[in-house]
Amino acid sequence: MSKITAAITAVGGYVPDFVLTNKVLETMVETNDEWITTRTGIKERRILKEEGKGTSFLAIKAAENLIQKTGLDPKEIDLVIVCTATPDMKAAATAAYTATQIGAINAFSYDLEAACSSFLFGMSTAAAYIESGRYKKILLIGADKNSSFINYKDRATCIIFGDGAGAVLFEPNNEGLGLQDELLRSNGEGREFLQATYGGSSYPITEDTFKEGKHYVFQDGKTVFKNAVFNMADVAEKILKRNNLTNDDISWLAAHQANKRIIDATANRINLEEEKVMMNIQRYGNTTSATLPLLLFDYESKLKKGDKIVFAAFGGGFTWGSIYFKWAYNS
Repeated sequence: MSKITAAITAVGGYVPDFVLTNKVLETMVETNDEWITTRTGIKERRILKEEGKGTSFLAIKAAENLIQKTGLDPKEIDLVIVCTATPDMKAAATAAYTATQIGAINAFSYDLEAACSSFLFGMSTAAAYIESGRYKKILLIGADKNSSFINYKDRATCIIFGDGAGAVLFEPNNEGLGLQDELLRSNGEGREFLQATYGGSSYPITEDTFKEGKHYVFQDGKTVFKNAVFNMADVAEKILKRNNLTNDDISWLAAHQANKRIIDATANRINLEEEKVMMNIQRYGNTTSATLPLLLFDYESKLKKGDKIVFAAFGGGFTWGSIYFKWAYNS
């Protein structure tokens, strides 16, 4: 009997209609299009404007897109995982609401949070469930409404983040396709450099902290950039070496879309040519948990069965890692 591997068999995605361009940001904060583009590669990002709609709305839309494309019966889904740093609310799982709303009434569900590495870690989790033989269909969603905790007077953060969601279906594979290897890491000493501090149990929001804007996300850009460049590139290189792969073997790099310079540094470290690097940061900015599935959503038509993909991500915590993956189908 051949070994069961965990493959992605379908992809869905969703981004809000409202486009926040660099030109519009110029009217909101002291910045300009050239400054933003040169330092980040971002030209625009999508923002969920509708009142009362949060991350679950994005997740549901991405899941519905996948379901409509494939004809999947939601009742067949065993598990729904929503990877997010911006859940709808405390205590109540965003994934539980998402699963119910899409009709996945036979699934159990939960949220997974590891900042910008959430979806990458979620891939590992979903694959482990599939490889165990216990579950057959797992819907993994990466979704974030980053605009909900961004201070649009803070140039260091408001130019970077956008809202969006992507979804993938994991199923068993008997051809050796899907997740091949992973190298995942974390270092809690980094959490002081990238965080949304107030609102957690250690730092509850008070009237004073709210007035001071301490519930917004904060980052020490230089420190985060330095660590992201080194760690993303390092794990990507290591995953290739321990699987005896060269740059010629790799079809695609799917790197977290935080900053074009970080993506370029990772590609250069593994000597990968530009045409093999998935890139949509210019249109969406950093959608946190959604960047990797949105890359798959945008590039799905270009992916071929057997393509070897290197995923890489870095996020607050610090968290980071790389996954070596073989694509399982032709669109």
